[in-house]
Amino acid sequence: MNEKRLTIHSKVLSRDLDYCVSGKGGKVCFVFPEQNGRYFDFKNFGLLDNVAEWVENNQVKLICVDSIDKESWSDEKGNQRKRIELQENWYHHIVDEMFPLYVRNGEKAMVTGCSMGGYHSAIFFFRRPDLFDTMLSLSGLYSPELFFGNYIDDLVYDNSPCHFLQNMPLNHPYIELYNKSTIIACAGQHESESYLLNETRKLDRILSSKNILHSFDYWGYDVSHDWYWWGKQLSYFFGHIFKN
Repeated sequence: MNEKRLTIHSKVLSRDLDYCVSGKGGKVCFVFPEQNGRYFDFKNFGLLDNVAEWVENNQVKLICVDSIDKESWSDEKGNQRKRIELQENWYHHIVDEMFPLYVRNGEKAMVTGCSMGGYHSAIFFFRRPDLFDTMLSLSGLYSPELFFGNYIDDLVYDNSPCHFLQNMPLNHPYIELYNKSTIIACAGQHESESYLLNETRKLDRILSSKNILHSFDYWGYDVSHDWYWWGKQLSYFFGHIFKN
């Protein structure tokens, strides 16, 4: 499989970040890691093998990026405003610096990730449906309380799909874009998934209340918060997204 490990200097973050590109062609898919994870986790935990068929057939090109979660979402003792400002800068690193490198003008990309990666996927997709038209979120969460408690400001709000979607008017132009897109989320029902399951159901209800087309799947009571299940889910949903 064609794979390249690369480094990009981010002006907005004033640092170098590593990432990996797998595949030569097809739809560009940005892959976000789990909480505090690294760009190589997708391969090292076997998930690249689960989607190798579609990568090797040039149906999808994976851009596995690094996160800065340890400094933003996970640094619960840090200054809340500085943490969310850092998250916002990382968001702009992806859309303003990474996206133009790999997505041609007029085309849109896909986003996917597991756990915290699912949260990142939802943030990018729902904030920028002009850039992204496919979201596959596995065991994601969709609001910031787990990391920021009751603290909310303008940037926390912008990074909380449950907040801004709940308040989105029914005639907002983004709703039309959402309904032209593919929106998939999945969670298991094992006790280790309980928080993520509740978050997924919450987002499910909000999207339904806005008449936004989406496909949310709830797997069995044995489906835990684990790479094994995420690999199976990726294979299943990629098979639906990239139909021959």
